[in-house]
Amino acid sequence: MKGLPGNMDQILKEAQKMQERMAAMEEELAHETVEASAGGGIVTVVANGKQEILKIRIDPQVVDKADVEMLEDLILAAVNEARAKAQQMMKERLAKITGGLGGLGGLGLPGLM
Repeated sequence: MKGLPGNMDQILKEAQKMQERMAAMEEELAHETVEASAGGGIVTVVANGKQEILKIRIDPQVVDKADVEMLEDLILAAVNEARAKAQQMMKERLAKITGGLGGLGGLGLPGLM
């Protein structure tokens, strides 16, 4: 990086630090979870910060009572909410790391949310 004009060397160093912080954040998010439910807790979905669905719980008391179509709709609603929460958690963490650089004049940074 020697011989780069002006502050380019410093900018590249900062970009590398940011990349390292982002990698660490992704590792942390893989171990953090969010939970969402639908139908007053009939269906609950747990996802990690990488938006991977880890667990789906269905209240056993409703399985005999609920029709399958309603149960499928509740599962879908809970899964979508869990993914949305996981995505929001990731965006919040990313904003802390990038200091808001993700939205540079609407251009954004490639590969970032």
